[in-house]
Amino acid sequence: MNLKSALIKLYYLLVHADSELNEREIAVGNQMIKAEGISESDFQTTFDQLKKRSEANIYSEAIEEIKKLDHKSRVRCIAWLCVVANADGFMDKKEWQFIYKVYHKELNLSLDEVMKVQKELVSLTFKRPQSLLSIL
Repeated sequence: MNLKSALIKLYYLLVHADSELNEREIAVGNQMIKAEGISESDFQTTFDQLKKRSEANIYSEAIEEIKKLDHKSRVRCIAWLCVVANADGFMDKKEWQFIYKVYHKELNLSLDEVMKVQKELVSLTFKRPQSLLSIL
């Protein structure tokens, strides 16, 4: 399993957590897939396939995949979720609950570690021009 697959699944679950899709989260998601070397077509194909599946099943698979990653990749994945969730300037309670469940309860990661990588990713993300794809 790899970071890309787990990241797409967790991103999908995150952007659906609060039932409010927002352009900034989509734009930052675009920056995320570029930074992680995920092709837009692979992302879109996977995202479309996820729409046909239950969130519980997607979650189980994503957790199984992320647990197979090294520690650094786990932290990076959660940090991306935080960057996306904060893209609109506000992390919804349901988004926070989802992220907390994954990083704390499932992976037992340090919040300090996640926040450090999140700051790095924010710096990386906002150095690039923002674009909006119709991925959702």
